[in-house]
Amino acid sequence: YIGDVGQNKFEEIDFQPVNQGGLNYGWKQLEGNSCYVESCEPTSFVAPVVEYPHEQGCSITGGYVYRGTAFPALDGVYFYGDYCGGTFWALSRDALDHWDTQVALESDVRISSFGQDNAGELYVTDIEAGIVYQLVLP
Repeated sequence: YIGDVGQNKFEEIDFQPVNQGGLNYGWKQLEGNSCYVESCEPTSFVAPVVEYPHEQGCSITGGYVYRGTAFPALDGVYFYGDYCGGTFWALSRDALDHWDTQVALESDVRISSFGQDNAGELYVTDIEAGIVYQLVLP
């Protein structure tokens, strides 16, 4: 999973399969699924699996796939957030390769980075408050 900070309008998550390198996600021509330059052909690039507009946030912070044991139902879910908006999202893919992203939590955290411990539990840092939070379910 690749959290890709946008330019002016969109933030995106790209997906790089394990055994596939060299995919072109359209940098310098695309922002999310939209052309950033006057003429481009979006279908000639690998589309992001999810994008969101700057009305929902301004700077994506890529996260981790959950592999912990505290919340077995979340195994394989990718968590990411937005630095400006404080929103945490959960991204998953079903057996038919359909991607689904849902808001996991709205917060006032300035999400600057994610981390993972040896047990696969996830953490997030708030750069403004100088705090490390563990991600848990309510």
